[in-house]
Amino acid sequence: MFQGMEYVYEVYKERSFSKAAANLFISQPSLSANVKRIERKIGYPIFDRSTKPLGLTECGQHYIQAVENIMQAENGFTDFMNDWGDLKTGQLVLGGSSFFSSWVLPPLIGKFSRKYPLVKPALLEENTSTLARYLQSGRMDFLLDNCELDSTIFDRYVYREEHLLLAVPKSLSVNEALHAYQVPASSIKNGTFLKENIPAVPLSAFSNAAFIFMKQENDTGKRAAHICQEQHFHPRILFELDQQMTSYNVTCSGMGISFIGDMLISLVPPNPDVVYYKLEGKDSARNIYFYWKHGRYVSHAMNAFLKLISSLDNQNGASSAYVYRDAQPTPGNSG
Repeated sequence: MFQGMEYVYEVYKERSFSKAAANLFISQPSLSANVKRIERKIGYPIFDRSTKPLGLTECGQHYIQAVENIMQAENGFTDFMNDWGDLKTGQLVLGGSSFFSSWVLPPLIGKFSRKYPLVKPALLEENTSTLARYLQSGRMDFLLDNCELDSTIFDRYVYREEHLLLAVPKSLSVNEALHAYQVPASSIKNGTFLKENIPAVPLSAFSNAAFIFMKQENDTGKRAAHICQEQHFHPRILFELDQQMTSYNVTCSGMGISFIGDMLISLVPPNPDVVYYKLEGKDSARNIYFYWKHGRYVSHAMNAFLKLISSLDNQNGASSAYVYRDAQPTPGNSG
């Protein structure tokens, strides 16, 4: 029934037997005979030959829809087979919030592109909830985020551990009495601020200061609230924001205190107008993950990307790990 469907589809696209025959490099009588053979096998006409340009019958509409479904399946399988080559084709779509898309993902994409120049990368920048929908729908391959997504829907790779600190405008007078707690940016970059001899600042010292909080649906906002609750501290919140990068920029402007991850502080240019303080409590530490949809086919490009970031972690001495529901031994084979 679908043998020779390419003849029918070409006629459908061109709305003309003569044009379709020219495209297929066959004679018009031969094309008409092939189409009529298929119509006889179906038992109903596909084309309404009384209209100009040529139209489809009701049966023809369903036939074309079925043909397009077959073509889509064939194309999908062709892409799969091409993917088994040496990554000479394909694409890789990654997404993250403003900070991750601006500071973390571009260098990783650059390293990947230099190694696999024929794989086309794409970068999406949105909030976490939007990106999670993209990931679940298959629009995106990987999401980089610091939140905990549903483990029944997504698999993940631990990229690195992150620690929240307090970023305080240097102009605030409260800093004068807290020199013993201040952490230099260099100590944050090399991780030495995590040593036990570095004290965590008591939040009560900032009772008269204004705070810039992340919204409660944001992981940083949730953790900041928990840290405050543990210390029985009630911050005076000036306003709440969606993006950590925006919160940090507001702090740099001198408007208020922010809870900021050490990754951001380590990557963005140092700001002499900001002072940093270590925080205590389990909520000050979290993992940053690469997420992908559970059960999906993990392409060679995705697998190569995971191997690349894993090798970078090993070079940097990081303790990252693949997290799989069924503990698959081969990186990239989700499920």
